[in-house]
Amino acid sequence: MTDPVSSSRSSPTFTAAERNLIRRELGVRFGTSPRLADGIHLRTWRGGPQAGQPKLPVAVQSMVERGLMMVRPGPGPFARAFFTEAGLATLRRLAGERRGLDPVQYAHVRQELGLEKLNTEDANARG
Repeated sequence: MTDPVSSSRSSPTFTAAERNLIRRELGVRFGTSPRLADGIHLRTWRGGPQAGQPKLPVAVQSMVERGLMMVRPGPGPFARAFFTEAGLATLRRLAGERRGLDPVQYAHVRQELGLEKLNTEDANARG
């Protein structure tokens, strides 16, 4: 008999707050599909003892602590959070679940993860 706690450690899952952040950050905005390769934009502390450091939302901090994301400098003064290999594997599992990531709304993420092929008609329409 397997221990459910140890099996969850071997295959991490996202918490509800993390899933909400992922859906919000990776959803299409103003007709533009964000790319996983570009990471998640993080705001920066402007003053105080943490001035210049990235502000980590609780969900991002949790994923960083569990090794699912890492924070790296981005263009200019901004930092970005990127999925690690373990994070990408967990994201693939989330996208494969029935209620994980909507196949239509998050088709661009599923394509970047290699779960779906790019439709040639869609690629031609995009230019």
